[in-house]
Amino acid sequence: MNTMLHRMNLEGAWRLQLDEQKQGLQLPFVDSITLPNTTSHAKKGKKNTEVKVGALTDEYAFEGHAWFAKEVEVPENLQDKPCFLYLERTRVTTVWVDGEEIGTQNSLNTPHVHDLTGALSEGKHTITIRVDNTNYPTKGGHMTSEDTQTNWNGITGRVELQFFSHRYIENIQAYTDPVKKTVALTARLVGSWDAVKLHISARHSNTDVKHTVKEQVFQLSSNNVSVTYEMGEDALLWSDLKPNLYELNIELKAVSGDVLDSHQVLIGLREFTAAGDKFAINGKNTFLRGKHDGLIFPLTGYAPTDVEEWLRIMKISKSYGINHYRFHTCCPPEAAFIAADMLGIYMEPELPFWGTITDETHEQHNQAEQDYLISEGYAMLRAFGNHPSFVMMSLGNELWGSKEKLNEILKQYKDFDSRHLYTEGSNNFQFVPVILEEEDFYCGVRFSKDRLFRGSYAMCDAPLGHVQTDLPGTMKDYDEQIVPSAKTEIEEQSADIKSIQIQYGTEMRTVQAETAEDQLIPHIPVISHEIGQYATYPNFKEMEKYTGSLKAKNFEVFKDRLEAKGLGHLAEAYFENSGKLAAACYKEELEAAFRTKRLAGFQLLDLQDFSGQGTALVGMLDAFMDSKGLITPEEWRTFCSDAVLLARFERYNYEAGAIFAAQVELSYYRTDSIENKVLKWELLSKGTSLAEGELMIPAGPDSNHIQIGTIQIQLPEVEVMTQVELKLTIEGTDIYKNYDLWIYPMHTELDWAGVHKFRELNDEVRALLEQGEDVLLLPNPASLPHSIEGTYSTDFWCYPMFRSISESMNKPTPVGTMGLYINKEHPVFAHFPTESHSTYPWWSIVMNSRSIIMDDMEPKLQPIVQTIDNFERNHKLGLLFEARVFKGRVLVGTFDDERIKDTPEGRQFIHSVLRYLHSDAFEPTVQLEWNELAKLL
Repeated sequence: MNTMLHRMNLEGAWRLQLDEQKQGLQLPFVDSITLPNTTSHAKKGKKNTEVKVGALTDEYAFEGHAWFAKEVEVPENLQDKPCFLYLERTRVTTVWVDGEEIGTQNSLNTPHVHDLTGALSEGKHTITIRVDNTNYPTKGGHMTSEDTQTNWNGITGRVELQFFSHRYIENIQAYTDPVKKTVALTARLVGSWDAVKLHISARHSNTDVKHTVKEQVFQLSSNNVSVTYEMGEDALLWSDLKPNLYELNIELKAVSGDVLDSHQVLIGLREFTAAGDKFAINGKNTFLRGKHDGLIFPLTGYAPTDVEEWLRIMKISKSYGINHYRFHTCCPPEAAFIAADMLGIYMEPELPFWGTITDETHEQHNQAEQDYLISEGYAMLRAFGNHPSFVMMSLGNELWGSKEKLNEILKQYKDFDSRHLYTEGSNNFQFVPVILEEEDFYCGVRFSKDRLFRGSYAMCDAPLGHVQTDLPGTMKDYDEQIVPSAKTEIEEQSADIKSIQIQYGTEMRTVQAETAEDQLIPHIPVISHEIGQYATYPNFKEMEKYTGSLKAKNFEVFKDRLEAKGLGHLAEAYFENSGKLAAACYKEELEAAFRTKRLAGFQLLDLQDFSGQGTALVGMLDAFMDSKGLITPEEWRTFCSDAVLLARFERYNYEAGAIFAAQVELSYYRTDSIENKVLKWELLSKGTSLAEGELMIPAGPDSNHIQIGTIQIQLPEVEVMTQVELKLTIEGTDIYKNYDLWIYPMHTELDWAGVHKFRELNDEVRALLEQGEDVLLLPNPASLPHSIEGTYSTDFWCYPMFRSISESMNKPTPVGTMGLYINKEHPVFAHFPTESHSTYPWWSIVMNSRSIIMDDMEPKLQPIVQTIDNFERNHKLGLLFEARVFKGRVLVGTFDDERIKDTPEGRQFIHSVLRYLHSDAFEPTVQLEWNELAKLL
């Protein structure tokens, strides 16, 4: 904050003229607007009749020139003073004073400061600002994307005139040293440096601990200011655990004692470093629990510039264990950095670029764009670099091009500002990643095609991840993928350089990929990029929340589609049950990251829904950062915090009497010692303890991955399928973890006696049904003509986007389903108790199934087990259903009983189906014609 000589607040009413065709200002002005604001949020211009399906719809979208004008009155005492027009957050701006053009600025990320010195004499003047949201030097990534904050036009932050005395300080940069407890300050003094002194004091800013540093006075000897301020041995350090802040008060005083200029600079004593394969804060290892942020704010369409709103948002993230924000191809306003300073969040802004960085030899080289992007990086470092939360910076998202040029840019930034760590970009070069000499950390998803360190992938990026394909358990980590114990073969390519197809945004593109010459082994911290992306079905109740400039017309389309299929009554069930599965997928995704000793952090995509790119409803929170009611912050923190208990066991389903063994570990990044505390474990069934014990947490070397010990239990001889809970608690702390397990009776007999089981419809089936007999139809899933492949995990990101990309790449399309909706009260589950959503007893059943498309069937024919489809197709998908045909009754299951019968859960499921067929409860209510049944199969 800068107190300067005088600040003239220009917020409030401005005259407005929209110029869509960019023909020039047409006087007189015919409209007005209150700034800060956007034309869209103020509902200016023509109402947009377009309905966007893949993103929110901006009701008053406007692209072109917006002209703003305001009359100001300059008092006599300010008329000859240095003066600047400060526009905190805007687009490309050109400024006039009384019709005389002052200049143009085009930073997308940092304030525009127009020098009006000499242009404002005493009296009234008209300031005119033209904001252009079309002629950007670069596409702008998520700074301008309709998928996130929209390509708004306006001014959304502070708007003010800043008057200075003839001697003032600018570009103050603070370099803290947490070891020496000092702050090295550099700045530029404008005006004469003689007969002035710099007075610096500090006070502790944001905790109950009071620590005021005495004032120190510095004599200046040139216009280039460089001083070191001693904070004292009692100075407190800044970290995510203890975000101790200080406010530096910097005053430029004349010999007379008059204050010529004054600044307040928020600092934190911290050093954020890359230490081997980990990040360290002030010498202590830390683990980045990150979320993606694309500046999604549905009520306004633009990012807030007030600290209070960012505090609200970031407190929610902290309540879910988040300590890190990665800003996808964008940089937030300063208010976000201040909130992160106050709360202890590690920030990583990113250049607004998603494309190819070329050198001068490339035929499509765009030097002007590249110069602009590099200048934006310098502007971000100057504007926000003092904030202790600003610890990292990325050159962009999924970049391609010249490794040499990327390396050169990194070196330039590191030489310019050493306070931050730098990376070449997020998931650069995708299938053929590299680690550059100058980068401080690596962010990606794989080190070769098969060395994956994320749990889920799109089909076009196959192979898929372990959450999508592997038998559920808790053994998976990525240590072997990050640093293999043995050298692996490098995939041969036909030439030194070949063309490969990659996902690029919402589309596909072909790029040139160099052959890997050797196995890539990281020597710097590794962050897993955009992990998760587990989709939930839309919550149509959310539509009423879109009361601002953005409307959820995509939700309206999705709702209409569902209702057109006769499935509108299932919308809430689809949302809740797909969401419960997504939460379970996130648990395994995150725990795999915490189990990995060589991983330095992760970046979720996302804790909240993503409004665009097909509409990706991948959050446990909606786009407003409100809970969807799928999981509490407390439960989420059991697998996403600075202390995560982890039990490693091979599977979730066990036969009675089997030995259950689990290795218990603790991922621990707190500063308090945990050694010699007691871990209590307990196996519970409906609140009754089946077994319990204690493990002492060992004393030993300082480690972030503590091996606590092994639990070994002989599971009870249950007579019925029994769900149990493994509870882990470290006494005297808030650290705990729960796992659900399932136990099945041993050697359950499958009573096929009297059951008419068939693999296909034939004359014998017809005859039996005509005679009033019961039939069990278990067709070979592979033979079903109108069906969808069975997969357990919910859809990745969003089906329409990746269907389109896969098709354009001639690759298999995603399965696109979102788990099960189960009529759990149905008597067929009398011996296979279940939730209404997918749980691990269903994994082998679903993975060995296909679901029949039942769109044209009798609406009353509701599957007992229904697979939830995505909002684009909205198929009615049946995995288990029943009906009356002729005089008989038929139960149809589209799972492969031969493949699942040797698993305890599969055998128990078949047993429950057979018991149901033998029972009086088998009474289907819907009558089907024979040809209708034949049409399905």
